[in-house]
Amino acid sequence: MRILPAAGVKIMTKPPVTEVVAKLAELLAVNMGLEVVDVEFVRHGSQRILRVSIDREGGVALHDCETLSKALGDGLDRIDPIPFSYCLEVSSPGIERPLKKERDFRRFAGHSVSCRLFRPLEGKKNFSGVLHGLDGQEILLEVEAGSVVRFPLSSVASARLIYPKESRKGGKNK
Repeated sequence: MRILPAAGVKIMTKPPVTEVVAKLAELLAVNMGLEVVDVEFVRHGSQRILRVSIDREGGVALHDCETLSKALGDGLDRIDPIPFSYCLEVSSPGIERPLKKERDFRRFAGHSVSCRLFRPLEGKKNFSGVLHGLDGQEILLEVEAGSVVRFPLSSVASARLIYPKESRKGGKNK
């Protein structure tokens, strides 16, 4: 529970569903040698979907997703943080996985990434290039040969790996 001051009155609120699920998923995943990449709770039409993306060095297999899904589903049934029906999805983050944590920006140094900032930097909010990692709390991104842009990790609204177009099925786009 969180306590929020409102006009001198203390109000207790529940943590967001994604926060509760992330804590449980991380506890279970670490025991399986997995990492929780992302947790999101979305609506798709009338259906609510709880999505948990997992990864490990070398990638995840279907068995990893099944095992965590079963354990997480059982745990969620016990603590019941969601008062309505939903669909639980546990999957790999895919080849264009999001970069969310500090360790992601260190781990994927040397890879092509796309970053969107909360506010423009030099008139731009979107940057793509080769990630050179972190220098303290700043991301280093080579946007052109020899041209490196630096911006605070806290300024990133979203970031993800970019799968090179040349490597996609069928070769280069025409």
